[in-house]
Amino acid sequence: MRPVAPGSARPGETPGAAQIPTYVIADPTGDWDFPNPFGHYPRGPGYIRMSLIFDTLVWKDADGFVPALATAWEYDPEANAYVFTLREDVTWHDGTPFPADDVVFTFDYYREHPYPLADTGVVKSVEAEGNRVTIALSRPYAPFLEMIAGTVPILPRHIWRNVTDPENFRTPEAAIGTGPFKYGDYNKELGTYLYLANPDYYGDEVLVERLSFVRVTEEMTPAALKNGEVHRGSVPPETADAVEDAGFTVLKSPFYWNAKLMINHRKEPLDRKEFRQALAYAIDRNQIVELARRGHALAGSAGLLPPDSEWFAPGAYQYPHNPARTAELLENLGYTKTGGFYTKNGRLLELELIYSERFVYNEGFAREAELIKRQLENAGIKINLRSMESKAVDDRVLRWDFELAVIGHGALGGDPLQFNRAVMGQGFNSARYEANEALTALMRRQVTEMNAAKRLELVQKAQELYAEDVPALTLYYPQWYFAHDGRIDHYYTKGGVALGVPIPINKMAFVRP
Repeated sequence: MRPVAPGSARPGETPGAAQIPTYVIADPTGDWDFPNPFGHYPRGPGYIRMSLIFDTLVWKDADGFVPALATAWEYDPEANAYVFTLREDVTWHDGTPFPADDVVFTFDYYREHPYPLADTGVVKSVEAEGNRVTIALSRPYAPFLEMIAGTVPILPRHIWRNVTDPENFRTPEAAIGTGPFKYGDYNKELGTYLYLANPDYYGDEVLVERLSFVRVTEEMTPAALKNGEVHRGSVPPETADAVEDAGFTVLKSPFYWNAKLMINHRKEPLDRKEFRQALAYAIDRNQIVELARRGHALAGSAGLLPPDSEWFAPGAYQYPHNPARTAELLENLGYTKTGGFYTKNGRLLELELIYSERFVYNEGFAREAELIKRQLENAGIKINLRSMESKAVDDRVLRWDFELAVIGHGALGGDPLQFNRAVMGQGFNSARYEANEALTALMRRQVTEMNAAKRLELVQKAQELYAEDVPALTLYYPQWYFAHDGRIDHYYTKGGVALGVPIPINKMAFVRP
């Protein structure tokens, strides 16, 4: 869905209705850290909060790319450069004009202080002339528009030029952007955010005067909606029909997010491909969908990308639930089953599985962890469970201080650069796997392939090799439900917001075009 046309009525409004005084969004997690490029937590909800304040060169709506700070752009294949024509009616929130030099400064600044969610290393040079900016690349780079031009937040030079420690720059001045909303307030302890409409926004009228995020559990959101305490939020799947019957609009998510079993493939015996395959055969993903997600999910592909991605590989091997195959693989590796569990050289085959009780828009991974434990122990692998806060799980995975972990992340519906990041990136969401040279070569080639059909072939073959090696295993893609009162026409962004964030909060929905 797209924002309504000028003068059109929204549900509950009349044509030409006044600006909505207050709009409240419920979020079960709350704190996603300070809403500026270096302050927000490096997950999708943190990016969303920052994106309301800071703009990019281009953006996306429900149907694809739309202008943002740039009104037009073109690719020059001979120079391997993108040329952007910038708006001339933009000011920063403090009233300072937005010049093309701010774009040049931004990319220079990110070269010295990398932005966590966008790798700008491919940018060779940035030059400004009048209201035109030319960004030359060091090599062909197919994901540029989505993963750099449409993701990198542009910074005001007059504020950031003397900032040497951006991670700790968190004053109100640090949240001055060009976006439709200005920074109002952020309370880390309460997990609340307040944004104020930018009356000088170049995109025309901002529909909401005061936009706030408040911490409300998913279970409490239906009642909060009915009581008018919040106007939008995620709701439990079992309540979606009742919420819709009460007059609210309910959106069902695409399968752009995945719950994933992370495997420490640097540590014995998990460093053996055959051992990881044995784990995959022992885990019944369909049962996890039915019991942990109550059927509101799609069993994961061993190739990582979901079936509703245009880059999905139908040929990736899927490891049907087969404990007998698990036994065969383990016995070929020298394990012997004794008393219901496998041993080798007198040592019990025993692994620790870490998980969190609460994670973004679901109830956490306690049920998933219990089911995995039961399934693996039924196959003869002893599992010790350990619950911890979600950021602690992220930290332990990042430091390789784990054996098995259940985590989750989105961005699977956008550019297949995200596939590369989930396989050989350096973040906690990534398998960080480069042991298969053929797989690594395919991933590197697909990023430089400018022909879409040839790129698809490379991405699909890479998924097939990834599935064979199982450096991590996608358990499922959840189906989430978001309800709102109809005053703002929320929608799912094509491929996800910016770099692929699968959350139906797009700042363009808050602007009357």
